[in-house]
Amino acid sequence: MDTDTHRAALTVFLVEDAASVRRNIAQLLELLAGVRIVGEAEDGKTALEAICVCRPDVAVIDLRLAAGSGIDLISALAQRLPEVVTIALTNHSGSAFRAACNKAGAHYFFDKTAEFDAACNTIRDLSLARRWRAID
Repeated sequence: MDTDTHRAALTVFLVEDAASVRRNIAQLLELLAGVRIVGEAEDGKTALEAICVCRPDVAVIDLRLAAGSGIDLISALAQRLPEVVTIALTNHSGSAFRAACNKAGAHYFFDKTAEFDAACNTIRDLSLARRWRAID
């Protein structure tokens, strides 16, 4: 990959407790033009530490984690790194979870089963916007 394309890539960090699901999401997202996975974690503490170091453009976060809560992670990121776009991608999609994520500062919320395509479309759009900014 040439350095201009690499530099313009939208960087994504995945936070998902199930390794197989995390691997599948990573594979699907990397099929999107201009998207690069820069890290993965299964728990909130590891995720927060790694995200603070690698400073991705986007963090895709499940609400159920091996340790900690996705909602707590979204809140911590909103406070510490508000420039990181947070996307809740979860099977816990009831209105109470949506409201809690919104209150915590999530930029987007998607049901992992019913809205995965919409989540991918949003990430694709963020990637396109990033590439357009890189050209300017």
